[in-house]
Amino acid sequence: MGSSGWKAAGEVPSVTPRRRGKVLECAILDAALEQLGTVGWSGLTMEGVAAGAQTGKAAVYRRWPSKVDLVADALRSSMPSLDGAPDCGGVREDLFQLCRAIRDTFFSRPGLALRSVLHECDSATAERFHAVIMGQVVEPSVRLIRAVVERGVARGEVRGDAIDDMVFEVIPGLMMYRSKVCGSEWGDREIAEMVDRVMVPLLRSCGAARGVAGGGRATGGAEP
Repeated sequence: MGSSGWKAAGEVPSVTPRRRGKVLECAILDAALEQLGTVGWSGLTMEGVAAGAQTGKAAVYRRWPSKVDLVADALRSSMPSLDGAPDCGGVREDLFQLCRAIRDTFFSRPGLALRSVLHECDSATAERFHAVIMGQVVEPSVRLIRAVVERGVARGEVRGDAIDDMVFEVIPGLMMYRSKVCGSEWGDREIAEMVDRVMVPLLRSCGAARGVAGGGRATGGAEP
């Protein structure tokens, strides 16, 4: 007898469940990050992202009309958030712990992908992604550094005129410069050196408590 189209009793056909809404969007955004990590900005295509997300190209284009829109959303939605300023009892240790959190954001999967995009894309496209790095990394960093410095002023550890936008921008500016130009990965020792050799002298108050003006180093300075 010829075989029939019926499955044997109890046998369940293999069906891939159809994803919709947020579940599908998350799969597409994750596939975009995966593509950035494997083929880079230049090699990323909407077709490749759709294949990685196991969906149709039309589903991608319905949500994101261009590659730039898709990648910007993928980076924005997955970047680790910098939420609260550490409060360890002294400005030096607060800055050290905050710098570690900023470093972890730089070197997260989306952080590395963003740096790759900025390196590969043209200047006009880069402007779109500068907004992502400002909104997700630089502005939150500056806001939290301000909180740490203002707390230090209230404690008497930091001089009052250190509350200045240019002071708050020193850490993210130096970290981005040395990462991009010098290839620094900002280990704990290097973070401690930046805090002790750059930030502490910049913030020091004449009558400061030992937390800023003392001779000790931030926790990471003792790391081999």
